[in-house]
Amino acid sequence: MGWKTLDDMELDGKRVLVRVDINVPVEDGVVTDTTRIERLIPTVDDIQEAGGKVILMAHFGRPKGQVVPELSLVHIAQTVADVLEVPVSFADSDYAEALSEMDDDEVLLLENLRFNPGEEQNDIAFAKRLASLADIYCNDAFSAAHRAHASTEAIARLLPACAGRLMQEELGALEKALETPQRPVVAVVGGAKVSTKLDLLGNLVEKVDTLVIGGGMANTFLAAQGIDVGKSLCEHDLVDTAREIASKADAAGCKILLPNDVVVAREFKAGADAQTVAAANVPADSMILDAGPDAVAAISAAFEASRTLVWNGPLGAFEIEPFDTATNAAAAKAATLSKSGALISVAGGGDTVAALNKAGAADDFTYISTAGGAFLEWMEGKDLPGVAALKS
Repeated sequence: MGWKTLDDMELDGKRVLVRVDINVPVEDGVVTDTTRIERLIPTVDDIQEAGGKVILMAHFGRPKGQVVPELSLVHIAQTVADVLEVPVSFADSDYAEALSEMDDDEVLLLENLRFNPGEEQNDIAFAKRLASLADIYCNDAFSAAHRAHASTEAIARLLPACAGRLMQEELGALEKALETPQRPVVAVVGGAKVSTKLDLLGNLVEKVDTLVIGGGMANTFLAAQGIDVGKSLCEHDLVDTAREIASKADAAGCKILLPNDVVVAREFKAGADAQTVAAANVPADSMILDAGPDAVAAISAAFEASRTLVWNGPLGAFEIEPFDTATNAAAAKAATLSKSGALISVAGGGDTVAALNKAGAADDFTYISTAGGAFLEWMEGKDLPGVAALKS
């Protein structure tokens, strides 16, 4: 893969500076979801078991280079200690003093990196200050790898660098999904607007065998075929772009799968009076809010005919019933195939994770990425600075 892991580093007696993502939700001073902290456990445990000292650095919120007390990581230090089951000390601005007082079995947590304007500026001076604390740099925050920041890019050029266990797992899963996949490969791309996923669609049509387009995005592609989509969300100014993508897919041998039947309603609200119609027969006063049962059957057949699935975005307005039906059914099918070993499934993106969790299917997918923007940029075929820095 061109980058090192913890297995390639001599950790005994070394201080290891680990970039992590603990940008967790907090309400009334209480962390409401510790998932991101839990995912650090393998990296922290492996470094400590090998005789290394762990120094964690992370961002929290968007302080924009200013000290914002409510965004201090001191507020979650105890939660980090509780989840990791190790003592955690905290370093505000005086890194050196905290480092000198650090016990062997202790983890040191640095203050919010984004309090320093040098972090987001990828400032080499700030990177050098961070690098002076350690012997080895370990990036375990794939979710921040699409940003060229001091803690993700500049520092990797100053210390022996490697990927942590979470980063290693994420990169391995992604490579299997699109770089060296088992074929055929099917991709699901959903969401509201084509305009937000032009790069993604352009990259995928050259890499996958079947591309399922769902959500509001599908309406634009249906309109590009001359279909009247009524009052549906549709980017009519992008129909020519949709045709270009379809032509590019055809040239690459990629089949685009659009819904041939849809669920429509005259209003967008839970429990709205809905009906299933052919995609070509949408009433003028109605809007498409989900894919229909025939469309789900076609998607399920595409899953069955494939060996690898990459999923980003829901197939309909999954947040409210009954317009979550297609997403739930397709997710359940992918989960069943994945659990049986017939399909390698990788999914990511905020709405995608929420939809798969809501469908009760997430646990059976091969890999669920929580990396958000980094996952999307990887799917777009972009070079992620934080990953490239580990290879250089």
